[in-house]
Amino acid sequence: MSARAITGGCQCGAIRYRVEGELRNAHICHCRMCQKAAGNYFMPLAKALNGTLRVTRGEIAYFHSSDPVRRGFCRDCGTPLIFETLGGTGPNVTLGSLDDPAAIKPGFQGAPESKIAWLDELAALPPDEDSTAWFDRIALSNRQHPDHDTEIWLQEERS
Repeated sequence: MSARAITGGCQCGAIRYRVEGELRNAHICHCRMCQKAAGNYFMPLAKALNGTLRVTRGEIAYFHSSDPVRRGFCRDCGTPLIFETLGGTGPNVTLGSLDDPAAIKPGFQGAPESKIAWLDELAALPPDEDSTAWFDRIALSNRQHPDHDTEIWLQEERS
């Protein structure tokens, strides 16, 4: 995926970013800090080498989750965007915040000792056949930023 820029951003559109170059070391991390930061069972990440990530809209807020690590997120909607080891070779972006998250496939799992024991069973869960109407209703008032750059995105105009 190095032929074109990789773009992404937060759910509300207040923050947009662009990676000029490839993402490396795509993985999912099961450590408890990543679980809490993602509000999920794991955090999918990939490294953007120093100097290749540029914020094109807004400003990322940071929380120092430990002395060597800070985590970047949108202060408006809370979307996790960045995991960065200070003094490292570049920040990791959250793969779910990419405009095309399916384009980057994780190649390994970090902190497997913290992996939720039943996580591998999720793919076998049956679909909720009753959810279609619910998601159709949500789509009518969707305020999520589209999965591409926009010239202007003012949430208030859509409300």
